[in-house]
Amino acid sequence: MNMFVHELKAYRKSMLIWTLSLIGIMILFLSLFPGMSKDIDEFTKVLEGYPEGVRKALGIELESIGTLLGFYSYIFMYITLCGAIQAMILGTSIVSKEVREKTADFLLTKPVTRTQIMTSKLMAAVVSLAVTNVLYLIAANLMAVQMKTEDYSGKLFFMISLTLLFIQLIFLAIGIIVSVVFPKIKAVLSVSLGTVFAFFVIGMLVAAGDDGAKRYLSPFKYFDPKLIIESSKYEASYLAAAIGIIIVSIAVSYAVYRKKDVHAV
Repeated sequence: MNMFVHELKAYRKSMLIWTLSLIGIMILFLSLFPGMSKDIDEFTKVLEGYPEGVRKALGIELESIGTLLGFYSYIFMYITLCGAIQAMILGTSIVSKEVREKTADFLLTKPVTRTQIMTSKLMAAVVSLAVTNVLYLIAANLMAVQMKTEDYSGKLFFMISLTLLFIQLIFLAIGIIVSVVFPKIKAVLSVSLGTVFAFFVIGMLVAAGDDGAKRYLSPFKYFDPKLIIESSKYEASYLAAAIGIIIVSIAVSYAVYRKKDVHAV
């Protein structure tokens, strides 16, 4: 428990910065909605000039961009990008920071198992992401109520917003396995940005073409806001894929970490 609290305190500052950043981006974008919705005809004509593939890659749906949920779906793609970076940095730092700060040997001499160490770190990271999402959800709902120009489904708004947590958990799990397999990572930010942007670009390329099974290649495409709005549910196959990635990544991370030699230098 002391290790969990220590890790939680260590993540406190970055969690606050990322939370405020996500909320700030959301407020900035949503504040543009009332003005855009008033001139939606002209705005749509401009968007029609873009090739269909480009519109799909950018997450723009001409039929719904003038509604709050449609506009939010568009800007949410960039919010999830930032959220994924936060989660990836958290995951990649879990083991590598001990090696980087040369405290791994000291930590492993304590009367705790490696499983307990990993569990404490993982729980602290998950709680940090959960707090970020709770605060974001509260701020997003308050902002949506202020910016709406017509009634919208609060349930669908919540379902779309909740996918931020799902995507963050996926990248947290990916970051953890990277941290365990390559514990001597010195440039955590570079690795995290490279990985997240790679998946993001893949997602854009997949969206620009015929999605199909290629959507499995990018976690960013597992939860399509357009389909959530149309069906009021998540796609079971992609939800299962997300859960599978999280479980397998964490299970492998535990297995490797328990057996792997961890050096402080």
